Amino acid sequence: MGIIHLYMYFIAASFLVSLSVYIRTESSNYLKLFPPFLLSTLVVELLGSYLGHVEKNNVILYNFFSVFEFAFYLFIISLAISNPVMKRIIRISAVLYIIVAVINILFIQKMKTFHTITYSLGCLLIVISCIYYFLELFRIPQSIKLKNNPAFWICSGLLFFYCCGFPLYGLINFWSDISKLVVRNFGEIVTILNIFLYSLFTIAFLCIKTQKYTSSPS
Repeated sequence: MGIIHLYMYFIAASFLVSLSVYIRTESSNYLKLFPPFLLSTLVVELLGSYLGHVEKNNVILYNFFSVFEFAFYLFIISLAISNPVMKRIIRISAVLYIIVAVINILFIQKMKTFHTITYSLGCLLIVISCIYYFLELFRIPQSIKLKNNPAFWICSGLLFFYCCGFPLYGLINFWSDISKLVVRNFGEIVTILNIFLYSLFTIAFLCIKTQKYTSSPS
């Protein structure tokens, strides 16, 4: 298998499209956080793939980046939510998650083992936060166009990705003796999930038309 996987092209495409938020005055401020995040994601994926290709351990890289990834997504979701109490809860949860995950990586599951415990916890936090966002969104009394709401597409992608990723990554450390066929199928499923996630991110950057959707600036 080559160093560059199919889903990396979708990350690159999403990054390029995301740059448009800097020149579109109607873009929400939180969308402007995505270009550097997507660029760093692409760099990490390329580096991780290269390390795996040359048979070097890339688990440490993915351990720490996934912690940053969870914290970033939780912060983004908190910006899309209107309720100030829930905003604070999500942000505090993100900070606590970083602390717990780092402790787990350094002292419990150790750095050279994928942090399945705190990865599963991160999936759960993302899913709960996204569900709350949708509950809040559908309680808005006035009619809104979801197709023009970037946060809707972003949270839809995150909810689907982490609902499916929870059982997959949660058991990865117990798969040392499984067949190569299962490993290959696992890789294909992850590729599909990534393609779906970054495709919805791309739609989020393209769909902006007005400021009538619900989004809080802080």
